[in-house]
Parts: sequence; C-alpha cells; structure tokens
Amino acid sequence: MKKILLFLFFTSVGYANAQFVVNYKRVADTYFENKDYYAASTFYKKALKITGDSTQAILPYGAERKSAKDDKVIGDYEESIYNLAESSRLYREFAEAEKYYAVAITFTNTRYRKAQFYYAECLRANKKFTPAIQAFETFIKKNPNDPLVKNAQMEIASCRFALEEMRFPRMVDVKKLASNVNGLGSNYAPVKVGNDFYFTSSRPVSTTGKKDIMKTDAGEVQISTKANPFINNLYTTKSDLKVAEISVRMMDINLPKNIEVAAASFTPDGNRLYFTYWREREKYAIYTATKVDNKWSDPVPVGLEINSKDFNSSQPFVTADGKFLLFSSDRSGGYGKFDLWYCALRDDGSLGQAVNLGPTINTEDDERAPNYNTITKKLLFSTDGRVGLGGLDFFEAEGDLITWTAPKNLGYPFNSSKDDIYFTAIDDQGTRGYISSDRESSCCLEVFEVKKEFFNISGILTDCKTKLPLAGAIITFSNGENNLKQTTGADGKYIFRTDSKRPVKLLFAKDNYFSITKNYAYEELAKADTLIYKDYCLSPFKLGIPIALDNIYYEFNSAELTEPSKKVLDFLIPIMEDNAEMEIELGAHTDNLGTDEYNLNLSNQRAKSCVDYLVSKGISESRLTSKGYGESMPIAPNEIGKGRKKKDNPEGRAKNRRTEFKVTKK
Repeated sequence: MKKILLFLFFTSVGYANAQFVVNYKRVADTYFENKDYYAASTFYKKALKITGDSTQAILPYGAERKSAKDDKVIGDYEESIYNLAESSRLYREFAEAEKYYAVAITFTNTRYRKAQFYYAECLRANKKFTPAIQAFETFIKKNPNDPLVKNAQMEIASCRFALEEMRFPRMVDVKKLASNVNGLGSNYAPVKVGNDFYFTSSRPVSTTGKKDIMKTDAGEVQISTKANPFINNLYTTKSDLKVAEISVRMMDINLPKNIEVAAASFTPDGNRLYFTYWREREKYAIYTATKVDNKWSDPVPVGLEINSKDFNSSQPFVTADGKFLLFSSDRSGGYGKFDLWYCALRDDGSLGQAVNLGPTINTEDDERAPNYNTITKKLLFSTDGRVGLGGLDFFEAEGDLITWTAPKNLGYPFNSSKDDIYFTAIDDQGTRGYISSDRESSCCLEVFEVKKEFFNISGILTDCKTKLPLAGAIITFSNGENNLKQTTGADGKYIFRTDSKRPVKLLFAKDNYFSITKNYAYEELAKADTLIYKDYCLSPFKLGIPIALDNIYYEFNSAELTEPSKKVLDFLIPIMEDNAEMEIELGAHTDNLGTDEYNLNLSNQRAKSCVDYLVSKGISESRLTSKGYGESMPIAPNEIGKGRKKKDNPEGRAKNRRTEFKVTKK
C-alpha cells in the first residue's frame, strides 16, 4: 500500500462523510480562482482539518481503494493539498508552502508535477540552499522538456551564488525600522524629502466588515469575518524613525473609491508628486499631483508617453536634478516582461518620449523600482532575471542612461533569499538609505535601513635598494570577484576599497623589478576593522646581470646541497611564482684549486643540483637553465701578493665559490 506522510491530523473517513468539509473546499476553490490566496489557504486548512496543533498521520492511498467514491476522496485531497501549497506560496508564506509541497511531490498524478519545482523554490526562499539545489535537479531529471527547466537551472546557479555570498557577507548593516512604520499589511517604497518620510502601506484602516456566509445542509453558517480590504495608500510621518511609537498618517490626497496608490517620488523642490495608481483588475498607471498652498491637487495621469490602457506603467522615480523620470513598464518594445524606461522631465511637467534603458539592464524577466544617482552615475534596481540570492535582488550598474556597465549583484545581506526592492538613498553617495524586503516576514514587505561600509587596503610601495617611493608600479587587486588596477604616483601610495572581506591577492609589478604577490586570508581580514595598512618594496634587477645567492653550500667535493643551502634557494620560489613568464639561469663557480676540467665539471653538477631542487618545488624545468663556469670568472683573488710573498687568500676563495642567478627572460 502506497502511503503519504501528511503534516496534519486527518482521516479519509472524516473527510468523506462530513458534508461541511466539501463545502469548505468549494469556498476555498472560489477564493483560489479569484486569487485571494490568503482566504483560500484558510479554507483549505479548514477542509483538511489542519489546526495549529496538528500532528503527523498516514493517509492510505493507492491500490486498496475500493470504489469511485474513494477515488473522489483522494482526488479532492490531492487537489486541496496542492492548492493549499500554491496559495501559501503565492501569499509568500514559504515556510507553510514548503510543508504542503513536500506532500504534493509524492503524488503520482502528472497534473501536480510542478510541485517539485515549487517545493525547491520554497526551500530556496527558506535559505535551505543545498536541499533546494537537489530538489531543482530532481525536477530537471523528471521533467527534462518542461519550460520551467530553464528557470530551475538559473535557480541552481542562484543557490550556489547564495552559498558563496553567505560565506563572505558584504559589509552592509541592515536593520528593520523599529517604529510602527512596519505595521499590518505590506509597508514599502520609502522615500525621504527633507524632514518628511513617505512610504506605501496596505495596512487596514479598520477591522469591521461584512461576514462571509456559507450554505451547508445544516443551514447558513458564519465561517469568517472579513477584515477591511488591505488597500495600498501613501503615508507620511515627521517623527524620529528610531523610536517605536511614531505618528503616522495617510497623505491628504483626494482619491476616488477603490483606488490604490503606491511608490511615491518627488521633484527636487518637493512640490510635485508622482506615484503608481490602479484599481483592481485594471492596468497600473503613473499619476501626478502638485502641492499648492501646502495642499495636494487632485491626481491626474501623466501623458501617453508613459500611460496606456494596453500596458502597465509603475514605480516612477524622479532624478535628483529633476531632469528625468524613470519607471518600470511592460509596454511593447521591451526585452522581457517589465523593463526599465526613462523619459525627459521638462520644467512645465510635460514629458519626453519614453526610452528603454537597453539590454544591458533589462532581461527577459522583470526589472523593477529604478533609482538613479546623478552624482555617482549609478543605477540601482531590482530584478528576478539574473543569478542572485532568490526572488527580486538589488543590482547596480554605472552609466549615463544610454551606456551601462554590466549590472552587479549587491550581495548578502543587502539582498536576501526573498524579495528585495525599492532602494532610496539618504546621502549623496548612496551609501545609506532604506529598502523594502520580506526577508523577516511570512508574507509582506517591510522597511529596513541600510548602511554600506567599506574595507581599505593601503600602504606605500618603495624600491628595496634605495628605500625611496616607487612611482609607475602597477598594483593589481583581486578577490575572486573584482580585478582592479592602480598605478603608483611619485609618493608610491596605493589604496583599494572593497565591500566584503573575501580573500584578497595583491600583485605589485614594475619593469626591471621582481614582481611580488601578497595574499590576505579571510581570517586576517576578519580580524581587522575597516583598514589594513602595509608597506612593501620591489627589488630591482637587470636582464642578464648575475645576482649572488649568499650562503649556498655543498657537501665537500660534492654537488649535493646542504639543508641550509636549500633554505636559501627557497628565496627564488616566490620570485618565480610571482613572475610567471620569467626564465632564469642558475650558475655555479669554483675557486682555482684542482684542474680546470675538474672544476668545470663540479660547477656544472652543482648548478644542476640547484635546478633540480627548484623543479622539485614545482617550478617548471622549462623556465630554468643551469651552467657551470668553473674557475673562469673569479670575483676576488684566490691568492694575494707576488713572488715569494704570494699567499693563499681564503676570503677570496670563499667569494669565488659561489652560486648566482640571472634573469634571461622577463
């Protein structure tokens, strides 16, 4: 007998015999069809007898069904579980949805095959990235031709990206506003104008409403009390947002009945307001209102340059110089679903032609809530069309509204595994501001304050020989994500700024100097606060000019290196590693004791011993040559004096018994 593990207290007999259960399902189905997912989930739970203290139970299923009535019971059960999972997911209750999809993925009916994909999606939203990868891979294996395979592949890449991001978090401080800005419903799209703070909220204005009535065989029964609809509107406060209790009021804008508004943006003088305007089952449009004598005029739609009955336009953003209006729209001529667009904003409030921000910014999916900083030339927006942590992620690109750099994900914790949207800056550089996210909520967006921090690595580069600052050196910074280069000036100073403490590699290079590489491990960066300061120097060389390696010794009358000599040769290993194209010659010299032939042969063997040692340490043999010079190139007299006064010079002989290296190719 096939069995299903069910996260609820339920028996098939109770389901089949109690008529009100079927009616609960019928009500739930109606809400589901009308996309009222919160209500649908409530009634599916009633139909399935799921309560807060539900326990696990086993539901018989499969071969032992005795009749068509049993088939109907199982069919209703499976549909209720799947629709409950769908309702929970679409209402953003990912923890709940995960539980019910975990049951639905065991169903054999192919109409529920997408449960595997959405189960994986919920795992990702709940930060269970490794299990999510496995679940997405299972979906791909079982449904290789499903259109969702492409989405699953990107989700897998996003989960892997998220795992890496959480290993090395960005230096961003994210704090949820403690004030009652974050009340019931969704609270989002914050913007600060002077001392005034504006945001959008769908908080209920009252808790009274009509009662839902369901007809059963026992008569009419009250099954719920419907709260006042959660209508989106614009709110404002002047209070300190760091205190818990503040005075929040709805903006005084005259709106028709059943109209919702959201996502306000203001002209620089604060006297003209743009916002998203819509009615249920109608298209989104952008409207504007003007402040006259400290009162807002009735809102009117902006021109046909932006609005149309055939498409949606939403989330307006006015640049700080008041010259451009950016917005999100699914109008024709785009690259995907919702694209980002802009148009000129004239002094009289009229608009220029809408222009798409282009394929560098827009994807085949959704781009939302643009914010363009006219000082830094950086566009910050949200999208679900790129590899990220999941849901809508913040990305940043630099450009002039026509040409853009490739958008960069702002990483964790600026982004989360859920939706992150609506950035607004409260300083000129955009390092402080507010965002909206449902990262800490089971359903709804909330307002967070964010502050970007940075880590600096700096110092002075000098010439190791002269000790003077070294100008014209190229310093390369890389951390597995960015590759940045600087050229030192006359002061030899360098400085790099990064927003995470990922392991860092610095490469210092200059012509006719040995390059050096310095690595900073995560542990070293983590111990530092916001700065590491270290000075370095580069050693000069000339092509083909020998450099002596002091204290290289061999066993007597032998080419075998002593252990202390090997440690001296270790000096060459980082030089060879840091100068990957460089080739060198190892040369050995003797004094004049012994025959010329003997000394030449011994020096050749000793030079070869040096090469062999470096090869054993991983240096490519193709970059190394050895040569013995015997006694032919002394650098000091082997003997001093003349005639009868001639005598041995031990110090000179010691200098002549030497090993050198010279660069033959840089």
